Amino acid sequence: MSVTVPDTQPGLPGPAVASARRSRFVWKLSYREALTGWLFASPWIIGFVLFTAWPMLFSLYASFTRYNIVQDPQWIGLQNYQQIIDDPRFYKALENTFWMVLYKTPIVMSVALGIAMLLNMNLPGDRIFRTLIYFPSVLAGVASIYLWQWILSPNGLLNSGLDVIGINGPAWFTDPAWTKPGLIVMGMWFIGNNVLIYLASLKGIPETLYEAAEIDGANAWRKTWHITLPMISPAIFFQIVTSIIGTFQIFTTAYIISGTRSNIGGPRQSMLFYVLYLYNRAFGRVGPHGLQMGYASALAWILFAIILTITLFQLAMSKRWVYYETS
Repeated sequence: MSVTVPDTQPGLPGPAVASARRSRFVWKLSYREALTGWLFASPWIIGFVLFTAWPMLFSLYASFTRYNIVQDPQWIGLQNYQQIIDDPRFYKALENTFWMVLYKTPIVMSVALGIAMLLNMNLPGDRIFRTLIYFPSVLAGVASIYLWQWILSPNGLLNSGLDVIGINGPAWFTDPAWTKPGLIVMGMWFIGNNVLIYLASLKGIPETLYEAAEIDGANAWRKTWHITLPMISPAIFFQIVTSIIGTFQIFTTAYIISGTRSNIGGPRQSMLFYVLYLYNRAFGRVGPHGLQMGYASALAWILFAIILTITLFQLAMSKRWVYYETS
């Protein structure tokens, strides 16, 4: 005689009902978690839409208009871009900016890497030196610029020190040939962040790699070239991308050192960088070279295209020399 055992006990739901209830509970829980997440993220999303996405879209529209803030935008098509092509100051600003990208970026990065490698040697007093090197990065930017403007003045601290050893210092920011080198010297003051990133990357290199290289008879140069640089190549790549983008956006230093708006760009416009020229077109004096928001928006989108192109090129080239341990 066979006995049939029921699938469920009396008063309890069947498997199908329990599964449905469990699915509804999981769906409600995931929905509640998603809603909570969106609520916490909503301040950033609202701020991004209002203060980033919408201004970008409006500037794209304004780049095809004649707009001076006071009057409504007037659609003029590609006239702003055509005027930019014929604008000699556009090419001057582009030339000055590319000069800084080609010279400042590798110099600052090399000096920062050298300092980070020295700090990574765990010498006595290295914590004090780390603090001293990073400390200028937390100071107010404008105050530091005024400080260096005094240091690099014709009779400033640096030239006075050079006179002591018999060197006639340059005029720096009053000499067109020395304005950009002066900015590079000033840039050394703010390399604390770069040094910190390099140092953190150097600390992550396993010591076993150096020990194995020493067993194979590798000298310091070979260990640096075949171990140190490949292992910190992601940090170097990050520094290259961010440094180039930051150099393309040089503004505050050149604006303050240039002085008055009538002397925008300094002597012979040697410090007329791209963003400074863009600012002058957008917010400069009222007239043929000021309050041209449409023209400035076109300049901004050209800068965006230049930076995007260079960044995509770097991303494509990084596959050949950037090493990731997980790859």
